[in-house]
Amino acid sequence: MAEHPRIHRILSPADGTEVAARALAGPAEIEQALERAAAAQKAWRRVGLAERMAICERFVAHFTANGAAIAAEISAQMGRPVSQTPGEIRGVAERARMMISLAAESLAPVRPAPVAGFERFITREPLGVVFVIGAWNYPYLITVNSVVPALLAGNAVVLKQASQTLLCAERFAESFAAAGLPEHVFQVLHLANADAEAVIRDPRVDFIAFTGSVATGHRVVRAAADRFAGIGLELGGKDPAYVRRDADIVHAADNLVDGAFFNSGQSCCGIERIYVDAAVYDDFIARFVETTNAYRLGHSLDPATTLGPMVNAAGADFVRGQIAEALAAGATALIDEARFPESRPGTPYLAPQVLVNVDHRMDVMRSESFGPVVGIMKVASDAEAIGLMNDSPYGLTASVWTRDVEAATRIGGEIETGTVFMNRCDYLDPALAWVGVKDSGRGCTLSRIGFEHLTRPKSFHLKEAP
Repeated sequence: MAEHPRIHRILSPADGTEVAARALAGPAEIEQALERAAAAQKAWRRVGLAERMAICERFVAHFTANGAAIAAEISAQMGRPVSQTPGEIRGVAERARMMISLAAESLAPVRPAPVAGFERFITREPLGVVFVIGAWNYPYLITVNSVVPALLAGNAVVLKQASQTLLCAERFAESFAAAGLPEHVFQVLHLANADAEAVIRDPRVDFIAFTGSVATGHRVVRAAADRFAGIGLELGGKDPAYVRRDADIVHAADNLVDGAFFNSGQSCCGIERIYVDAAVYDDFIARFVETTNAYRLGHSLDPATTLGPMVNAAGADFVRGQIAEALAAGATALIDEARFPESRPGTPYLAPQVLVNVDHRMDVMRSESFGPVVGIMKVASDAEAIGLMNDSPYGLTASVWTRDVEAATRIGGEIETGTVFMNRCDYLDPALAWVGVKDSGRGCTLSRIGFEHLTRPKSFHLKEAP
């Protein structure tokens, strides 16, 4: 008897209309996909690296050629303003091409100092089947971090995209097919959460790359606990910024507004708390509020919109609750919600908010908001700023705004974080390792180091015959 398909419907957060509907995979389809992935990988690993690189280059070319349609589709699915989504297409190309350019050096055999009579080297072997669980907030940028290097390294990939952005997985599949990737080396499964956990437990899966919440990260680890599969986790953030008294205040304020409110604050590396030296605090606040008030909240498909809806009403209501709790505890809101008439309780539309007179007893300064709110505190010294930045269960990125490179390097060395920025924020340089500490995750994507997590070393110790 045929399985009855379970249907998932994608509803646009902008207006509630149905974007698409897809059947979720059942046990038979999952079994078939994993069996095919394991078989395809055995042949794919024998394909030369030059050919793998060429296929990935063709993938990028096809993907970018269809970028305008793909960008509009992102906006329809998760609500980012259509004027901003083309940047994600460019980011995919940048990251993929960087990993392609690093592949030959990163995957080459490692040869220790020669010893007479012996041939010794270490190869980088593919792991096998990599299960990638993508996120909805940057559905392509996050996914490409794992998918392209996994394929370059000789792995097969099975992708489960977040339910809000299922179509993104299909666009990846279309571009890989157009690039000539052998059949079944890259496959898409639309899965319910329980079925995703079953895939994680399957012995044919050799590595799990997950991006999402801390709570779901724990579920992933528990699902894999009975096996020794590798796991890469990119989880939450509560990323801080520190504005020193020698900073360019206009530059710092304008860029930190963007870091806090781009994508409606729905970024794991978005700026959620700011510490400002007392000497420049008033000037910084004035510029920050002025820049925030210039945003236009509206429908994601309106080209004039600069701040779209959050992905759902529940996320917006959570942030509203954090703001209300902070205000009740003594915080001051600097943005008049009435300036943003689309902002209404019970909807995904939420005005940006700037809170002062906050402290670390408030949830808005400790728990991930993942929305358009930021708390700003006055500090008296580098030491105080460092202490506050480290007073968090998270550690993904931190930024220091200063004209003093030596000071930024010294301060950065004291911050418990995966990436230290100076005079910028909320950007992934694909030549550098993308990594978190504490509850922000484990493992690494991008850079040469990213390949190490998608391969295993194999040592050859060859002695010449006597």
